[in-house]
Parts: sequence; C-alpha cells; structure tokens
Amino acid sequence: MSDFDVVVIGGGPGGYVCAIRAAQLGLRVACVEKRPTLGGTCLNVGCIPSKALLQSSHLFDEANHGFAAHGITVGTLGLDMKTMMARKDEVVEANTKGIVFLFKKNKVTHVVGSARIAGAGQVVVSGEGGEQTLTTRAIVIATGSEVTPLPGVTIDEERIVSSTGALALAKVPKSLVVIGAGVIGLELGSVWRRLGAEVTVVEYLDHILPPMDGEVRKQSQRILEKQGLRFKLGRKVTAAERKGEGVSLTVEPAKGGEAETLEAETVLVAVGRRPFTDGLGLEEVGVEKTDRGFVKVDGDFQTAIEGIFAIGDVIGGMMLAHKAEDEGMALAEMLAGESAHVNYGAIPSVVYTWPEIAGVGKTEEMLKKDGVAYKVGKFPFTANARAKANGDTDGFVKILSNAETGRVLGCHIIGAQAGDLIMEVVLGMEFGASSEDIARTCHAHPQLGEAVKEAALAVNKRTIHM
Repeated sequence: MSDFDVVVIGGGPGGYVCAIRAAQLGLRVACVEKRPTLGGTCLNVGCIPSKALLQSSHLFDEANHGFAAHGITVGTLGLDMKTMMARKDEVVEANTKGIVFLFKKNKVTHVVGSARIAGAGQVVVSGEGGEQTLTTRAIVIATGSEVTPLPGVTIDEERIVSSTGALALAKVPKSLVVIGAGVIGLELGSVWRRLGAEVTVVEYLDHILPPMDGEVRKQSQRILEKQGLRFKLGRKVTAAERKGEGVSLTVEPAKGGEAETLEAETVLVAVGRRPFTDGLGLEEVGVEKTDRGFVKVDGDFQTAIEGIFAIGDVIGGMMLAHKAEDEGMALAEMLAGESAHVNYGAIPSVVYTWPEIAGVGKTEEMLKKDGVAYKVGKFPFTANARAKANGDTDGFVKILSNAETGRVLGCHIIGAQAGDLIMEVVLGMEFGASSEDIARTCHAHPQLGEAVKEAALAVNKRTIHM
C-alpha cells in the first residue's frame, strides 16, 4: 500500500490548494516544499509582499499629494522604511502561517525538502534529516516559476535586483531603471516612484503591458507618465556594469540603431518568468517538456507518464496564482473520481498599480484577428458619481460583446478598484451572460460598479449618465 494517494511537489498557490482540496475529498496527501515556509513565490516574495508595499506606498503618496484636495492638511511627512518593510514581512508571515494551519486542519502532511521524482509513484525528498522516499498513487508537479534572466545583465540582488530584491531594498534609490514594462515591472516601479525614486522603464516592445487591450495600454501609460514614470519603449538592454554606487546600462533600439547609456542607482530586471523544474528528475523518468521548458500535459493535467501530473506556472498559459489554484482544485477533484474543468476564457488578470488595470476574456485585437463581429460599450469614470466623490476619475470600463448574440466576450477596466469590479463580469461570463443581462441588473448607487452597468448599456448605445 502506498504511503499516500497524492504527493504534491510545491507549496505555492497551485500546490497547496491542490493538496487541501484532495485531503477534503478523503485522499491521503503530502505536500513537499523546499522553502521552510509554505505559499511559494506568491506569498513569500511575490503577490503578497508586493501588495503590502503597494498599499503602504499608495497611502504615502495620497498623504503627500491627495489629502489637500479633501481639506486635510498634514505636516512634513516622514518615511520609515524599516517599519514599512517590517509590516510587509508581518503580512507575509501571517499568510504563510495561515497555510500551515489549513494543512493541519485538513490533515495534509507537510514535508520540508527538495523533491526528485524517482519514477512513477516514487518521490525522493532531501532535507535536513537526510533522504526519504514517499510512495504514492499520483504525483503532482506544482513547482511554479522563477525569474527569467536577461543576457548581459547579472542579477546580484544589491544594485541589479530581481523582483525579490526589489521587495527588500533598505532605502529608496535616487534612480531606478526597470527593465520590462509588464505587470511586475510596473507594480514595483510604482512602489518606488511613490516613495521618491526617479523611475525609468525600458521595454523591448513598442507598448506596455502585453497582452492587455490596446486602448487600456495607452491610457495606462498616459496615467503612469503623469505619476512620474518615464518610458523608453522599443528598446533593449544589452549590458549592465556596476560602477561605484550605481549601474551603467547599455540600451539599444530593438530594431537596431545607435546605443545609449543609462545610469541608475538600482536596476530591476523584470522581463518575465520561466518554469522551474531544476532537480526534479523529469528527463530521467520521461516527462516531456516544450522547447520553452514548460511541462507538457493533456486535458486532465497528466504528463506523458501515467500517474504524474502538473499544474500552474510550470505548464504555462496565464502565469497567475489564481489560475494555478483553479487547476489545483480541478485536478484534486479528478484524482478523487469527480469531474472538473477550468474555464480559461474567464480568468481575470489584474495589475495593482493605481489606478488598477484589469481584464478578462478577449481584447479588441484578438477579436479583429479572429474575424469575430462584436460591439463595444465604454463608460468613463469621469461620469460616475462615486468616482467623482472619491476623487478617482481616471480610466474607464469597456465591455465587448458578440454582435449577434450579445454574449459578453471580454471586459477591460482601468480605474480605482478595477480588480474587484472585473469580477462581476467574470461571473457573468462564467454563466454565459449577455451585455443586456448586466445592463438590466440593478446596481447600488452611488458605486463605482455603476460604471460596469453603464458600459453594458453603452453596447447598445443606451447609456444614461453620459
């Protein structure tokens, strides 16, 4: 008899959710994690600490620049980086300890150490106490992703940092160059800009935030530029050299041309993430990977080897914590003999700058490329009463619907609390809602959510407040 029914390798969002759900369904489950704390990149050095710093820096920026408009006067503001970072660490600790509690509650065996798959049904774990072999009916690879390196730029986590280092700077740098205008680069660039750094973002493409809706990208860049971020688009960084207390970067046009030099106190490399599979022994057991290193799986998350499964960032697609969670839950239910699926067409993406940026489903660019006839409904927050009262009128809600059926195909929002507002449309899409369904749903007044209703009304040119 096997020790376990399921052994999950990786304690991040995909792994720990899979483990908990499988245990809820009566399976004997172990979760192997090499970190001493659970939660993976997301809780330890990703989503959670970055949001803690985004919140702290947003409050600091509001006190500096936003309070006066509300009739609130404050004296000279101070910045206590030690306390801010300590608060961030406390938030991380509370979340990681929460998973420990959930494992105990659901009787999931937590094994600390590095895992290697010795064959179907066998996982060898190396830890402080030596090696142990876990036997199991099913193995789930949920090892996530790691920072993608940039040729010519060596990360030292001192002057040239990854997202991990950017979350733990001891002081605000005078100047920061962010390489990459994706979610991570813009969020962390926003943190340090609010706290006083001069921030320049260098991006290889000619636009920010791929693959967001084009109209949203343009508006986002305009707003972020107003906040003080500078952008160098269509540029590539080919070299970085430590010089004294700073870094000298060589930057060239992406399409060729004369190079220029940028000087910065700190450089953040945020060009993306790649699957993490080092040391798992996948090649030895015959697990296949794509040419980009992602683990290949079928529609039931099974690899080429029976009994070995994979979920989350390591299999590619949208590299998001909540996508990994949904895959983990679905796989756990399949392993317990139930049916489950993940609707990849209704997974939201959120950028936690201010204002927030959120999207779900198809963009206009996608629909045009696919030749789909569609209608657009758009409503600006400048026409929303609650946004006016709050003083947060930047941005808009945009809904895309099928021209014939009215079914919602996508929604894109830039504005305050966009990440929460998008969920109304995500739920609607999950149930096959039309724009008319949303338009005829009563929304509380005055609320930011009324902008979603008005955008739905706008699909058929029926807006009331614009």
